[in-house]
Amino acid sequence: MQEEVLARVSASAPRRWSGVGMLTTVGVLVIYVALATPPQLGWQIFLLAVGGAAFWLAYRMWHATQDTIELTRSELRTGSGQVICDVENIEAVDRGVFAFKPSNGFLIRTRTSGPKTWAPGLWWRLGHRVGIGGMTAAAETKFMSEMLSVVLAERD
Repeated sequence: MQEEVLARVSASAPRRWSGVGMLTTVGVLVIYVALATPPQLGWQIFLLAVGGAAFWLAYRMWHATQDTIELTRSELRTGSGQVICDVENIEAVDRGVFAFKPSNGFLIRTRTSGPKTWAPGLWWRLGHRVGIGGMTAAAETKFMSEMLSVVLAERD
């Protein structure tokens, strides 16, 4: 039996379209510059690589932002079932202005380190830190961070 989902965060459609659109535009412009007015060979290769990287990132962002993030009493997971972190492993939630967090999001500090993972526009994990947010609505992530704080207070 599945646990009750306390909060759910998803990417907002306008931010998703604009973010992917901007990355695609950067890719098109950089490749256009590399082919229309070719600089020295080294620079041309560099520009083509940057354009390709922009397209790759737009592709990754488009697919990553199709998913959602769900909070239950025991874990924070994606809608597709990937566990981001267990609630028992969370030390603190940081929503401060000066926290190194995604846009419209919050930062989680965990007791143990996890593998480096990145879903562009939705969440990332680097060592003991997990960032939730990016292309998400501020109200949804604020509600999720507050619900997570309540769950942590009940746990402690």
